Amino acid sequence: MELQQLITLTTGITLLTCVLAVVGLHSYAMGKAQRQALVDRLSATGQIPVAGRRRNFRGIDRRLRRTKLGKKLELRLAATGLDITPGEFFVYMLATVAGLWLIGQAALAPFFGPLAGLLGIGVAVQFLNWQRQKRIEKFINQLPEMARILANATQAGLALRTAIGMAAEEMEAPAGEELGKVSAQLAVGASMDDALGELADRLPSRELVVLVTTLVLSNRAGGQVVSALRNLTETLEERKETRREVRTQLSQVSMTSYAVPVLGVGSLFLMNGVKDGALDRMTGSPFGQGAVIIAFSLYAVGFVLIRRLSRIDV
Repeated sequence: MELQQLITLTTGITLLTCVLAVVGLHSYAMGKAQRQALVDRLSATGQIPVAGRRRNFRGIDRRLRRTKLGKKLELRLAATGLDITPGEFFVYMLATVAGLWLIGQAALAPFFGPLAGLLGIGVAVQFLNWQRQKRIEKFINQLPEMARILANATQAGLALRTAIGMAAEEMEAPAGEELGKVSAQLAVGASMDDALGELADRLPSRELVVLVTTLVLSNRAGGQVVSALRNLTETLEERKETRREVRTQLSQVSMTSYAVPVLGVGSLFLMNGVKDGALDRMTGSPFGQGAVIIAFSLYAVGFVLIRRLSRIDV
């Protein structure tokens, strides 16, 4: 009886530690983002000198960038806007995998250690996808304002290159950062088509493709940029409201997709807490291990299917 209480207490403390760790990381990330925003704002006004932070794991980062995986990871990190190198992300991912491996092995059974490690890799990839999609959504919400600024600047007689540079200075991130990259490319001799095409590749969306196509065609043919941007601004505003309504309607479905695998993992802790050593005995045979792998595969398929079925292209 005392052993059963000790196991229950250990499981509860482990879950509480995980929850506190997630809350702590979230608070740290928000505080770091706020601090970086303050530093950027003060640097822009000249109140503090501009200085880049010291990078960690430089040797690993140099070796990783030479590989195909490192190049893909670098492109993915550039799309997320995170101030982190491929080497730093790779080391942090390995640390997460090792931590989850040890937790799964100690809290459940030795068989669940590798599965928890694989889960850590999936969490890291999903985190990058989430950050990338989050940046794209924020950029899409800024597109009406961007089109309005470009229309006003071109109506005032400014060239499109100058209007892009002015919009980069006036707008906040991520639109300001991305337009700043476009303006820098134009300054060193890149064509308008190539610079805007790279922007559309970094942050793919239908709205941005329409805006880029409008600017490119107007720049080539010398058409009425102002009227085209005015009409495009109204269209982007309507699409922005439509996307917000769709996202609100599907919020419950999105939470369900995350709740399904959480319930599956929670049932394992419950099973191990009700009967000590149940998971050890279950995973001690090939049939039990196969059943666990099939169950986890079904949970993963359910998660993907729910996400796909709830996705509506607007």
